[in-house]
This record gives sequence, structure tokens and C-alpha cells, in this order.
Amino acid sequence: MDSRQPLISLNGVTKVYRMGEIEVQALRGIDLQIVEGEFIAIMGASGSGKSTLMNLIGCLDTPSEGTYLLEDVDVAELDDDSLAMIRNLRIGFVFQSFNLIPRSTALHNVEMPLIYAGDSAQRLERALAALDLVGLADRAHHQPSELSGGQQQRVAIARALITEPAILLADEPTGNLDTESSLEIMRLLTRLNEQGRTIVLITHEGDIATFASRVVRLRDGLILSDDRQVPREPAGAEAPSEQAAAEAVS
Repeated sequence: MDSRQPLISLNGVTKVYRMGEIEVQALRGIDLQIVEGEFIAIMGASGSGKSTLMNLIGCLDTPSEGTYLLEDVDVAELDDDSLAMIRNLRIGFVFQSFNLIPRSTALHNVEMPLIYAGDSAQRLERALAALDLVGLADRAHHQPSELSGGQQQRVAIARALITEPAILLADEPTGNLDTESSLEIMRLLTRLNEQGRTIVLITHEGDIATFASRVVRLRDGLILSDDRQVPREPAGAEAPSEQAAAEAVS
């Protein structure tokens, strides 16, 4: 058992959505702790609750019942401004659709979290350093249309990293990429994790989950399993065996 203090701690978390007189119980009592430096994959079929759980971890929503502590702070006690600050500075988001500004350069896209936060201190230098970290310093002045899908996602990761967030929350980050670009992104996430960054990956793809050191599977709003594994080596481009992929989604 890991003796480190949890960075994320969910205890008895439920989430109920009300649509008129109908109640939909998306989460039915989640207990989950994630410590600093973990690489965890959260898996589940459509309707399992993984998107709702991602929204809660990302402070995009709050629990109906139970508690969510982020760095020992009860998220339910924060006002809208404090939640917005956490989302901008403490959680780095990476989405399936990249969400880049089409007519802005890669550099300007990466700068955006600092612009929103009103943080101008060495903004250019920090943005260039973030692009260098993902191997795209030489594409700083290219617009998204001039970049491949994999390169656009690396820009999105650089943007997520520029504020030095406590958590990198990646929601289906390879969903719009081909196989080789997907491997490129997972190698990058693995390298970032090896540098000590905490990564929470939402995915339905078994081969992508093999890169994580821990896999949590959801079903019907409950945790079905929570298993540690030896993560896939990032260097090779070969696909995992059929057996490994089957085990990851079983």
C-alpha cells in the first residue's frame, strides 16, 4: 500500500443528474485515492460514469454527496472563482479534440492559460520551454493547420503544462489520432510521468491503458476493479499482444 499522502481523494462520491422528474445516478459511491506521481488510467464503457468522474476530478462539476479533496482542499467549499483558478493553474487539461485556436500560432496557443491568469512573467520564455519539452520548439510559429494531428496534440499538452499543474488530466487524448501518432503521445505522457508528473488518463482503449501503472475500471457508476500493472515500455512502436489488450479491457 502506498504510504504517500493522496493528491486526489474521493470518498463516498455520488453524482445524480435530474432531468425533470427523472433522476440519473451517474456515480453511486466512489472511493478513490491518487497519490502524487501516479499514472492512472480510468476505463469504462459508455454510460459507466467515467466522463462524470473526469468532470469531478477536473473541478468542472461537484459531487451530489461525498467529498472530493484536492491537495487536502474540499472542493465543495470553494466558490466559482476559486474553482476557475484551480482549473486554470492546478489542473492541466488535454482533450481528444485538441481545442487549439485555429488562426493563432502554436506559441500563442500555449501562452493562453497564462494570458487568462494575467500572468505575464516570462510568458514567452515559459511557452517556448513548454514547446521544447514536447519536442516542438521548431514549430512555435506554425498555425494548427500546418501541423499534423499528433503535433497539434503535443501543442495541447504543452499548453496544459505551462502552469506547472499538479495534475495532467487527459480525456481520450489519442481518440482522433492514428496508431503511430497515438504511440507518440503515449510515449510523451510516459516521459512526463517519469519526470514526476501526476497523470489521470480517461480512455476506453485497452492498448492505451497499458501505458499506465494503474487501471481503474468503472461499470454502472461503481468501481469494478482497481489494479496495478507493469506499464508498457514506451520505446517500442509495436502494438500490444491481443492477449494484453484483451486483459486491459476485460
